[in-house]
Amino acid sequence: MDLDVVLLSRLQFAMTVGFHFIFPPISIGLAWLLVIAEFLGWQKGDEDYVRIGKFFGKLFSLTFAVGVATGIVMEFQFGMNWAEYSKFVGDIFGAPLAAEGVFAFFLESSFLGLYLFGRNRVSKGVHWFSALMVAVGATTSAFWIIVANSWQQTPAGYVVRNGRAELTSFSEAVFNPSTLLRFFHTVDAALITGAFFMAGVAAYLLLKNREVPVAKKAMKLAVIFGLIVSLLELFPIGHEHARQVAHTQPEKFAAFEGLYISQSGAPLVLFAFPQERPPDLKATVEIPGLLSWLAFGDVNARIQGIDEFPADEIPPLFLTFVSFHNMAALGIYFILIMAWGAVQLVRNKLWGSKKLLRLFVWSIPLPVIACQFGWIAAEVGRQPWIVYGLLKTRDAYSFTVTGGEVLFSIVLFSLIYLLLGSLYLFLLVREIKHGPQTIRAEGVSA
Repeated sequence: MDLDVVLLSRLQFAMTVGFHFIFPPISIGLAWLLVIAEFLGWQKGDEDYVRIGKFFGKLFSLTFAVGVATGIVMEFQFGMNWAEYSKFVGDIFGAPLAAEGVFAFFLESSFLGLYLFGRNRVSKGVHWFSALMVAVGATTSAFWIIVANSWQQTPAGYVVRNGRAELTSFSEAVFNPSTLLRFFHTVDAALITGAFFMAGVAAYLLLKNREVPVAKKAMKLAVIFGLIVSLLELFPIGHEHARQVAHTQPEKFAAFEGLYISQSGAPLVLFAFPQERPPDLKATVEIPGLLSWLAFGDVNARIQGIDEFPADEIPPLFLTFVSFHNMAALGIYFILIMAWGAVQLVRNKLWGSKKLLRLFVWSIPLPVIACQFGWIAAEVGRQPWIVYGLLKTRDAYSFTVTGGEVLFSIVLFSLIYLLLGSLYLFLLVREIKHGPQTIRAEGVSA
């Protein structure tokens, strides 16, 4: 039986990246919440915020460690399974990855040690600064990774010479047309993830009636923070990012929105069942003209549909449409639940609202799932290109690697990730069940 090496290589990369991408959003979001909590604990002399910092700092460090381990595996695949891609973009792709390691990872990991073990050993200001540098390092790391990926989406600052893309302008490559909007969109999604993580854990403690003062302050911080960043993800960040895709990757935008025929006054599809062949939407719920207005500021603007593009350059329609719309639906859900939480907070009824608290607990994984949907929509929507307009995925794999070898690695990685994921969940749940009361036993420090 002949095995499709390209398909298997894509599946392996999707699996490794998808598993890795569970952890950075939690880490980045928690890091910035820890910056706020530690600052309040320091400036107010509030021991409850110090306990929040110590408790969630343990959960952050566990998540960070697993994220680092899975990220290393992911990067090795470029040279192993995608040799032709590496040859084509090595001159460009290597620079942001090197910058991520030198300027971001070492900053984050160095100050993480000071943050975790420096409490009571350094001044309160230095300790808070270490938390800030961890958050800055994590965010900077995300920036350089997004630079590399964004160049694949909207290449700039290069010239193709001797069958390779060579860098001509580092600044143009870094700040290509999609970098900043994709960075803000991704980081804000991480902040939402962190907010729901903290809110869910605090809700669990409140439902168990454990360490209530600490849980209340953690919940208050998470709800206020979460409402702000959830609103920002819709507007202006999400809106502007969608406009950027409409202008720079029109076939991806058409696949996102289920626009299969070019038209003026294009509707915004709220819900539909997509079918791939022939491209069509069933049971559609839509708002006429709204997509044209959102994308181009004119309800009568013409938007290119899938019908205008060559058949071999159209992305998979079903998966792109479903992933994008599920991500958007979850984004609306995040706003609604955080707004509900904020209203109950103002009314001083949040602590006794068991249904809402349970909803927060069960919502912990939803931002991670939304991040996965967003990544799938962005990457599948770029297909068949691995570098948009320059190199197709089918021409980028390692010709010397066999299908059997890739399949074996998929099975091996699946077993390792199953073990690693199970261990992470076990340790995470154990720490959450222990709760902040272990901090009280250790004594409180600011």
